[in-house]
Amino acid sequence: MEFLGTTQTANYCGPKKACGFSALPPAVPASEIQECYQPYYLPGYRYLNSWRPSLFYKISNAQTCMDEGATCRSALRPPTILPALRSALFCRYSPHDWDRSNELQMRGAEASRLWASRLTGDSMRLMQDKDQLTRQMQEGTSRNLGQRLSDIGFWKSELGYELERLLKENHSLETVKRRLECAAEELNCPLQVALECLYHREKRIGIDLVHDNVEKNLIREVDLLKCCQEQMRKLAQRIDIQMRDNRDAQHALERDFEDKTSAQFIDEQCFNLRNTSDCISFFHGVEKVDGTISVPETWAKFSNDNIRHSQNMRANSIRLREEAENLFENLSDQMWKQFTHTNLAFSARISEVTDAKNKLQTQLAKARERGVHHRRHLADPQAETAGDTGHAAAAGNDQVPAGARAGHQGQHTLHRQGEVHEHAQDLPQHAAPGGLHLSRCCQPLASCSAPVPCAA
Repeated sequence: MEFLGTTQTANYCGPKKACGFSALPPAVPASEIQECYQPYYLPGYRYLNSWRPSLFYKISNAQTCMDEGATCRSALRPPTILPALRSALFCRYSPHDWDRSNELQMRGAEASRLWASRLTGDSMRLMQDKDQLTRQMQEGTSRNLGQRLSDIGFWKSELGYELERLLKENHSLETVKRRLECAAEELNCPLQVALECLYHREKRIGIDLVHDNVEKNLIREVDLLKCCQEQMRKLAQRIDIQMRDNRDAQHALERDFEDKTSAQFIDEQCFNLRNTSDCISFFHGVEKVDGTISVPETWAKFSNDNIRHSQNMRANSIRLREEAENLFENLSDQMWKQFTHTNLAFSARISEVTDAKNKLQTQLAKARERGVHHRRHLADPQAETAGDTGHAAAAGNDQVPAGARAGHQGQHTLHRQGEVHEHAQDLPQHAAPGGLHLSRCCQPLASCSAPVPCAA
């Protein structure tokens, strides 16, 4: 029996020789091997045998001797000794062990110091390399941010310039649209005048309902005014559609401009950040977050497409404005020409009617004069008869020298012969019925309300 925690390190602690056995111990099979199990301990764990000296740390083997045919069997346990004596015996070291232990400790300390210096140097070099790499990356990032800010500023200025031009074009196009609408509304007055002229000309009576040049020109003027109104309204509708397209392009430019402004503000803040800036914190894994939806090429292409679309809309607006100006010029020229033709036709017709009216008034005056003359002579029939007899005699006397003309000058004058026969036949008929017939002939001339063209 031995105490817990003691070891057999001395020779005198080995088993005693036991002789007197008549037989040899049984042979242990070669296949039976005692396996040693060494448990795994974490670094820094204090083993139970760490206090044991490394010198004379050996377990003696079982000693066997042959005494008269007897064999020592297994090793017997050493006798029990006092623990104080055993610990005193086991704690003794030799000077060589002490020197060797100090040398080993010094070598270990030197190796640890060497490894620590190497680790410190490697750490300093790593820190310098990382610091240099960090500075290079920060400089590259600052350079990229500066380039990005310049790109954003360029596209922002382009978008602002294009947006300003598009707004001016929209204002000009809206002005042209108002002009077209006002011009179409103002054509209602000339159209109403032309229709009123046609309506009043329908009040003509009888033969005066003539499809003359005035009526033809009035109809052309009405058709032209209606056609002008239709063209202006159609062009105004096209301009309205173009203005909607312009507003869509304007909204796209404004949205892109606002996005560029926000991106410029963020990039300026990032560009102005320094290692000594306030409110700087580290966000783990933020570099893995990718919220982008485009690359620099598609980013620039997006703004370029918006600008090109706006330019196309402005070009269409300019073409519409030019078309409107040409339409104003052409329609005004056509309307003025038609207005001139209508006025000329009116002037010609008025002159014709005035001439016919003057002729009719002359004939009417003559007829009235003749009627008054006949009434005067009807009041004094005898005087009329005497006068007619004198006229007949004068006519007969005129016939006598006319027959004495020589050659081709002796021609038969019908008016003189007719005058003689008229006076000769009408002498007995100067009575009241003749005066009544003459008054009937004068009545329609006096009652004419509208001038009628007549042959001279």
